[in-house]
Amino acid sequence: MKFSRGILNFIKWRRYCTHQGVQRKILQNDGLVDHRTCIPEPDYDVDFLCNPANRDAIFENIQKRNCKGDIDKVIELKFNSGSKQLLSQELSRIPNSTHPDVLKLGKEPNILKVSGEIPTFNFTPMEFEKFAIRMKLLKTDGLGPVAGQRSYVFLGDLAELENALINYSIAKLRKHGFNLVTVPDILPTKVIERCGLIVDGNRTLVYELDPHYGDDYSLSGTAEMALAFKMMNTTLDVDKLPLKLAAVSRCYRAESSSLAQERGIYRVHYFTKVEMFVCSEQNNSEEVFDDLRAIQEDLFSDLGLHYKVLDMPPHELGAPAYRKIDIEGWMAARQLFGELSSCSNCTDFQSRRLNIKYTTKDGKSQYAHTLNGTACALPRMLIALCETNQLRNGTIAIPQKLQPFMKGKTVIHKQSIPNMKINKNKQKFN
Repeated sequence: MKFSRGILNFIKWRRYCTHQGVQRKILQNDGLVDHRTCIPEPDYDVDFLCNPANRDAIFENIQKRNCKGDIDKVIELKFNSGSKQLLSQELSRIPNSTHPDVLKLGKEPNILKVSGEIPTFNFTPMEFEKFAIRMKLLKTDGLGPVAGQRSYVFLGDLAELENALINYSIAKLRKHGFNLVTVPDILPTKVIERCGLIVDGNRTLVYELDPHYGDDYSLSGTAEMALAFKMMNTTLDVDKLPLKLAAVSRCYRAESSSLAQERGIYRVHYFTKVEMFVCSEQNNSEEVFDDLRAIQEDLFSDLGLHYKVLDMPPHELGAPAYRKIDIEGWMAARQLFGELSSCSNCTDFQSRRLNIKYTTKDGKSQYAHTLNGTACALPRMLIALCETNQLRNGTIAIPQKLQPFMKGKTVIHKQSIPNMKINKNKQKFN
């Protein structure tokens, strides 16, 4: 059965509004629906950003964060009756403020903590990709026609180990009061932009869908965006804060790298991740930020990983972040630390752009602070875990904390899986 575009838009809009719990707005003149009207106009902190007394501090912040924002243009548009549309466009390019302790950092991160011991071996450890392919746990070659470059397939016990890590992470988060949410992988591009990811210019990290399908949609880079989207146009009761949400999703990144240390599945175009997202009171977000970091450390410590905790310098912060902590895990065969997770306090950067508020005890409405953190990014976690736990006979010991999620299995052996080949169908001509 074929539907007109107007009917399809109406169906899609009804589904969207049912999911979001917001009031439907129907254009009565022709029966069509503009679902984009539900994405609010940003409410930038104009009193702060357009105050000439704050110009120098904002300019310095932009410079240290290597952003393209132009505070002088913002002030000029504000006080010289410039276009409201142009003013909003320039305001959108101004990054969040930066934590005072972070502004003091130079180009290198501040090491806050080093945990665990570097694993030792009585043999030369092998890189993850090499032994995983040899053990028929991983396939990376010949996938171009199926999934494009930087693709991978986990096989057998490695696929089970990936699933075990997901379930292990979710179980931990539920104990900390997180509610699990299923999120879509396709989002309005405007929402992704409001969350602070680059969606235009030469540095875009976003896969956009062909406009042939109608409207402007893209593949989500992280569940953080979908969870923020879920909270859009919401006013929470202060007694419900902090609101803790978690999601398992595919993450799609158009980024690439030619760095040797980022070879293999370290940096790929898609991967599975368990994400944390929190809405908090304004005066409580730094405490929540510390809690997210503690949860991440607990996750990695229980798996026996050697890692370090880094307070990232201004130029490493994305536009939404007020402060960002990265945790890097030791990758034994590579003999280096690789990023496993990060957590960010975005203060009111996202909530002002998506209208996420809460009501204080005295009845005032304030913008919530949003925070996010990686509980488990699967490809890199598997690299760190498998390289740390490889055994002399070429097998992999499964960490004790993951064994209950793998039906008690303790070791991963070479898989009895047939070789996979890409069939090349040749076109026949009469």
